[in-house]
Amino acid sequence: MAERLGFTEAVSIALGGMIGGGIYAVLGVVTRITGAATWAAFVLAGLVALCAGYSYARLNALSDQGGGSVTYIQCFTGNETLAGMTGWTLLFGYIGSMAMYAFAFAEFAISIPRVPTSVAGVPLRPVVSVVAVGAFVALNLLGARTTGTTENALVAAKVSVLVLFGLGGIAYARSVAPGAFDVGAEQAFTTGPIIAAGVSFVAFQGWQLLFYDQERIDTPVDTVRRAVYLSVPAAVAIYVIVALATVNLAPEALTNRPHTALKVAAEQMLSPVGLGWGGGFVIALSALFSTGSAINATLFSSGYFAKGLLSKGYLPDRVSDPDADGVPPRLILGLGVITALFSAWGSLDAVTSFASLAFIVVFGGMSYLALRQRSQSEVHPLPPAIGLLGTAGFLPVMLYHLYAAERETFYAVCALAVVVVTVELLYFERDVLREEITEFEELVGVDDDADVAESE
Repeated sequence: MAERLGFTEAVSIALGGMIGGGIYAVLGVVTRITGAATWAAFVLAGLVALCAGYSYARLNALSDQGGGSVTYIQCFTGNETLAGMTGWTLLFGYIGSMAMYAFAFAEFAISIPRVPTSVAGVPLRPVVSVVAVGAFVALNLLGARTTGTTENALVAAKVSVLVLFGLGGIAYARSVAPGAFDVGAEQAFTTGPIIAAGVSFVAFQGWQLLFYDQERIDTPVDTVRRAVYLSVPAAVAIYVIVALATVNLAPEALTNRPHTALKVAAEQMLSPVGLGWGGGFVIALSALFSTGSAINATLFSSGYFAKGLLSKGYLPDRVSDPDADGVPPRLILGLGVITALFSAWGSLDAVTSFASLAFIVVFGGMSYLALRQRSQSEVHPLPPAIGLLGTAGFLPVMLYHLYAAERETFYAVCALAVVVVTVELLYFERDVLREEITEFEELVGVDDDADVAESE
């Protein structure tokens, strides 16, 4: 029997999905863009994510079907092609998220003292990322899954470490140099936080996994809605205090070693009492555990999501058996292989940007869909409008920043987007394309026959 989940467990799943790997993976990337105003980027991204969460919750109540974005598009537009393409885009977003977590996992693993960064000239970062993904694929194939009670304890531990680090770091930084505490007042009113908010958007997508697991949740429509409304602001608060602490304790590390800056900040905070190594070790272990659990949870949920796409005909039948109990092993293996390749090939910037863009597009689409239902008494137009305007603003600004400042990342993201959209169109419009080809062949055949007749 599947364990029934209540409000506390739902909040743990949503908060764990965001805190699980987001702050460890994106903090350095975001800080490079907007400096000490990183906290403002997190607030802005969190606000847009919360409004998108409102749109999801309202669509969930109106559709009375559950299932997330794909179901809502089916219900409110009837456009099967758009629903399928949205499903594929989300699936690629989940793969990008898992690759991002695997990248961060490896960065923290090789930052532990006495762990080499390379062996025989071979960098260990890609190897560790691939091994981590493989380990969690194996766990999922064995059927391992965290229960609701255990998830509560795990999330409480992860959140406690980050809250203690954030509050302690802020207090330490203010006591050591009271007048030099930097809150990024100048950067907060530039375009930096807007660009950085778009990049960090992937760190706020974990709550939507709740919409795929509603069969196990008591009174799911109400419980999921309240869990989203609580978990997103809580995640924002944690990101803000961690960002402020890290920016003021380890500004150089954010420039030179952005992926492990939290570890450096923890070492500096506890070094006056001779426990610097201990602080860094705790943060590194917390990061390993958090990013690892994020890979595991996202792999499990995306596996069920992919199975749902398969059962609706949005994935080819040859991928796996949609009638199999649980998640078919071939689906888990396929997702794991693609994630491993992505994590070994890409940089953290490219992975983060691609995943963020995927969720920006889908969340913006759901906000637009909810805004169209504003005539319903259950839907207030303001939150969907903010969600739509926010995501619509993030998209071009983020792409411009990538083009101007990170040209290689821009080209990589564009190439991935073109490949994904092309494959989606070729699959979902295959019947139309087949008809067009048939008509063309018949037309050419008629012309050929006419030419033959004329020559005779």
